[in-house]
Amino acid sequence: MEYPMQVIARIHSEFSTKFGVPRQSGLVDALEAEIVFEPPFRNPDALRGLEGFSHLWLLWVFDQAAGKGWSPTVRPPRLGGNARMGVFATRSPFRPNPIALSAVRLAGIEHDARGPILRIRGADLMDGTPILDIKPYIPYADAHPDARGGFASAPPEDLLEVEIPPQWLENVPPHRREALRGVLAQDPRPRYQEDPQRVYGFGFAGLEVRFRVEDGRAIVEEILPGTGE
Repeated sequence: MEYPMQVIARIHSEFSTKFGVPRQSGLVDALEAEIVFEPPFRNPDALRGLEGFSHLWLLWVFDQAAGKGWSPTVRPPRLGGNARMGVFATRSPFRPNPIALSAVRLAGIEHDARGPILRIRGADLMDGTPILDIKPYIPYADAHPDARGGFASAPPEDLLEVEIPPQWLENVPPHRREALRGVLAQDPRPRYQEDPQRVYGFGFAGLEVRFRVEDGRAIVEEILPGTGE
């Protein structure tokens, strides 16, 4: 039996590529994004009552991994890429069904020519990611203080110190600077790469951010207009 699904919305975020996206939702609350519904679902009545909730569950598609197959075991970045875990014990995008789940904060509901728009914070999704469903986060049902987190039982504690020279910080709109610092502090690099001279780059808010990491510091080398790729 088949279970056909439709994309109900797409997210518009600061990230044009996967690199730089926080590894989990909620790690960088300053990150703002918007959810724009596809034409068949731009009915304000479908959102009636949603304003009473502070957080949402987003069910979305790992569209960059779709069709690339899956493996029973994967190497979680959290473990440095050195140990294998069962795919169902991880949040790897390479799954039998490339579906993901993220909890985000609802910052507001607006309306414009595109229909109702959800303003959210703390999302871990690339720009344009297709969304399959939106559900309210219910604290008494969805939060379990006694839950065990396996090998990911605690959030990363060793945040990087972020250094952005003034001449490059000027290229970032003021309302996006806190979010950029939060992204860099999380250390976007693959866990197994430690070369202090290697320069990494990622797209953020239409800009190209290039940085390296040395002695616990994320040092921005330059911030340039995006390439449009």
